[in-house]
Amino acid sequence: MISDRPYMRATGRGAWGMPSATTVLLLVNLAFFILQNINAVYLRWPLERYLALSRDGLEAGYFWQLFTFQFLHGGTWHFVANAVGLYFLGRPLEAALGPARLFEVYFGSSVLGGVFQAVLGLVFPTHFGGPTLGASAGVCGLLAAFALLQRDRMFLFMFFLPIRAWNLLLIALGVAIFFVLVPSEPGVAHAAHLGGLLGGMAYVHWLVRAERRLFDWRPFRNVRPRPELVHAKTLPPRLRRTHEQAGEEEVPEAEFISRTVDPILEKISAHGLHSLTERERRILEQARAKMLKR
Repeated sequence: MISDRPYMRATGRGAWGMPSATTVLLLVNLAFFILQNINAVYLRWPLERYLALSRDGLEAGYFWQLFTFQFLHGGTWHFVANAVGLYFLGRPLEAALGPARLFEVYFGSSVLGGVFQAVLGLVFPTHFGGPTLGASAGVCGLLAAFALLQRDRMFLFMFFLPIRAWNLLLIALGVAIFFVLVPSEPGVAHAAHLGGLLGGMAYVHWLVRAERRLFDWRPFRNVRPRPELVHAKTLPPRLRRTHEQAGEEEVPEAEFISRTVDPILEKISAHGLHSLTERERRILEQARAKMLKR
């Protein structure tokens, strides 16, 4: 059955029983948060000096801070807010784009947010040069990507105010731009938020919609050549549906699933729902309907 395929099982786990990308990101952030709290009481290592993003750190050559700052947080509520955003935005984006693209947009947006914060910190050290930490830039990137792909999806902002994803993106952009131009709210890295939002928008526009990739992930996993999913000759529209239905009836169910449905499910696992053609979506829906009738 289709539901027996490991890459079609419940959310929370990815392909072949591995944890989903969203779960991995949450666990990594949680591990760093626990380490921060243990370190503050017992170890006393200078974690923020070396890992948080700051002007002093960059001037000392700690360029890795542009990446590592996202794993530290300024307190429990800071961590919880970012974890909630990552959970509710990461799961649907991972389902639509696939785990590889989720990692790309999340980390790419975070690094770009760090670059924005660092540049302004070098130019305006009084307002932007202090230590910056938190996953907010990456979460902002997820928000931007989600809003561009699902503009009309409704959110419960602050868990009680319904708002469209596109409107929430516009509000987030407006707030970030305002406080970058008028840096009067201390303790919030608005430049990093703005960089993350622009990073998510750029990723969808230049990579997702153009069917390009930021990295080539193939060396890190075993990939079979994707089989051709369309073998039928071009038919007039009036005859196409009849031909497809007849073909499905002539082929035994097990053979139909292994030959036609499994490649589509593997494509979802590797590249996300976004990569499916209309015909592949229709075949998958027909197969699901058939399974439900059994």
